[in-house]
Amino acid sequence: MSNPVTVTIPHQLGRAEARRRIDEGFGDLSRHLGGSAGALDKRWEGDRLNFSLTSLGQSITGHVAVADAVVTVEVLLPGFLAMIAGKVKGTLQKEGQLLLTRK
Repeated sequence: MSNPVTVTIPHQLGRAEARRRIDEGFGDLSRHLGGSAGALDKRWEGDRLNFSLTSLGQSITGHVAVADAVVTVEVLLPGFLAMIAGKVKGTLQKEGQLLLTRK
């Protein structure tokens, strides 16, 4: 059974710039979930990025929905990875905010 982790990150970048940054920085963000570049599968459907990766022999799936002023990340953590959901949520919030901070 999977445990969903949802993080909402406000931004002031606009939809197009937020999407560009997510597309370019998603590999780094996925590594915080324990994935490696070779195990990451991602695909855009409109302004929604669907992804899957393998970590510690477990399949992690989720999506990133990009809107004009907010990005919502939902990750499904299977099995024993669900026990660290709080840590994953904090990391996603922190790293996502850094990615979407105006530079």
